[in-house]
Amino acid sequence: MSMNGRRVFVKDGNVEKALRKFKKKITESGLLLDLKDRETYTKPSIKNKIARAMAKKRWQKYVSQQNEFTRKK
Repeated sequence: MSMNGRRVFVKDGNVEKALRKFKKKITESGLLLDLKDRETYTKPSIKNKIARAMAKKRWQKYVSQQNEFTRKK
């Protein structure tokens, strides 16, 4: 994780605008999500279970989109 680009300069004393820019940069970089993930330890078996569930959900979404496409014809 690099810390490049995480500085915001306050121009004309406008702290609110600088804070909004900083929050946007942090959320876009994914730093908050990374910190949230590191708050608690997740066992590898739980990570695998979550990954399988997400893959299943992606597959179901793909299949439903394909069904919609074939129905429209």
